[in-house]
Amino acid sequence: MALAPRRRRFTVDEYDQMARAGILGEDDRVELIDGEIVEMPPIGPRHMWCVIRLDRLFQRLLGDSALVSVQNPVRLSEHAEPQPDVALFRLQPDFHASRHPVPGDILLLVEVADSSLEADRRVKVPLYARSGIPEVWLVDVEQETVTVYRDPTPSGYRTAQVLRRGEHLAPGAFPDRSLAVADVLG
Repeated sequence: MALAPRRRRFTVDEYDQMARAGILGEDDRVELIDGEIVEMPPIGPRHMWCVIRLDRLFQRLLGDSALVSVQNPVRLSEHAEPQPDVALFRLQPDFHASRHPVPGDILLLVEVADSSLEADRRVKVPLYARSGIPEVWLVDVEQETVTVYRDPTPSGYRTAQVLRRGEHLAPGAFPDRSLAVADVLG
């Protein structure tokens, strides 16, 4: 009798051990999503410049009100440690030096998508909602839109608003500090 193959889910600790052992190299573009090691697509020029713009915009907009992180891991659960393109974290006296940020530290996650749009929309945004991340922005560089997801539930975000050039948006944690969508898109 043949047995059906089973997938092996990895924990964040096992994933980190693979990196320390050299199985996963520092230059490997991978992240842990629901226990699976997933390769991330290469970063294209529009994606790269959008991330750089967002970093500069958030640094100027927020100053010392939040920590801005670019393409660094966040630990969402025992089996998930994605690397969002941009994250805003609550300020901590030790700058979270003893661990990767966890959902309670996160104010906003931003994913910039060119070739990864469908995976971000179908996999990462629902993962963020299940993890209780209060707000996610999905920047679609092809369609030149920013979708703002808010009000997380275990089954997804309750609200999703698509914004275009000519409109403004503000992080939910800082509603009085807005950005032009055109500035995000370049």
